[in-house]
Amino acid sequence: MSLTTSAPDGRPRCGWCAAAPEFLHYHDHEWGFPVGDDRRLFEKLSLEGFQSGLSWRTILAKRENFRAAFHGFDFNRVATFTEADVARLLRDEGIIRHRGKIEAVINNAARAQDLVRQEGSLAAYLWRFEPRPEDCAPPQTVSISPASIALSKDLKKRGWKFVGPTTVFAFMQAMGLINDHAEGCVVREEAERARAGFRRPG
Repeated sequence: MSLTTSAPDGRPRCGWCAAAPEFLHYHDHEWGFPVGDDRRLFEKLSLEGFQSGLSWRTILAKRENFRAAFHGFDFNRVATFTEADVARLLRDEGIIRHRGKIEAVINNAARAQDLVRQEGSLAAYLWRFEPRPEDCAPPQTVSISPASIALSKDLKKRGWKFVGPTTVFAFMQAMGLINDHAEGCVVREEAERARAGFRRPG
């Protein structure tokens, strides 16, 4: 667990956001705040899959390109993608041109549709895996957890791809299923208040 005070306002924040200035807005306004919107949840799972083996800085810099390429991560539209779309995406220099990851997003879009039919919403399903605070490790000390292992295992059983437990843990951190802001980070309490006021779906 580390803090940095290298931000322009000098307030302490999680150490990882010192890596690049563009991380500050993402850290202060997105990371760790609870999300119940199906499209945003699907987007984040998809982008975490693309990040596998890369840095989040690379993905964040290309996020708007990804959104354009995948129609805002509307999984109902992405599920209809064909081999022609795969070929189009492999030519798109604005995204990560990895066939396996591209095909995984298309596959996962169809699996997301299945979950909506079965559970009512993607959010209702995913938030069932929110761990109890007492079951969470101290902030920023682990990159995997029993909850991420359980969610990863269940997603894989349902046919999802590129959803290993480390990828899923990063997703849970970012979407507010856990509050992994470092102790002393100025955003930690704000994220916790947002979590306390968040109405869990389902």
